Amino acid sequence: MVALPNCPKCNSEYTYEDGSLLVCPECAHEWTTEAESEANEDVKVVKDANGNVLTDGDTVTVIKDLKVKGSSSVIKIGTRVKNIRLVDGDHDIDCKIDGFGAMQLKSEFVKKV
Repeated sequence: MVALPNCPKCNSEYTYEDGSLLVCPECAHEWTTEAESEANEDVKVVKDANGNVLTDGDTVTVIKDLKVKGSSSVIKIGTRVKNIRLVDGDHDIDCKIDGFGAMQLKSEFVKKV
């Protein structure tokens, strides 16, 4: 017998199959197994230079001197960045750096503290 997944809405274990749908008898939520697998595939994992997984709110350290675009200043190696926020796009990290303000960094130039 194939074990069916719990309901993604109410976490009930009493789900059943109805054709191609999975149904929860407790909250009447209906979903497909394809939608569940697509939701799991959409999660993007952001890793630092050492391969550690980064999450929102982490503190990281810059591992390379980074030139600031449009300015003559440089973010020095060893600069600590607190409370990062992960975003989609070319630059993975949104943050505020003391003395520079709001910045976007690539995860390949930081390491988790």
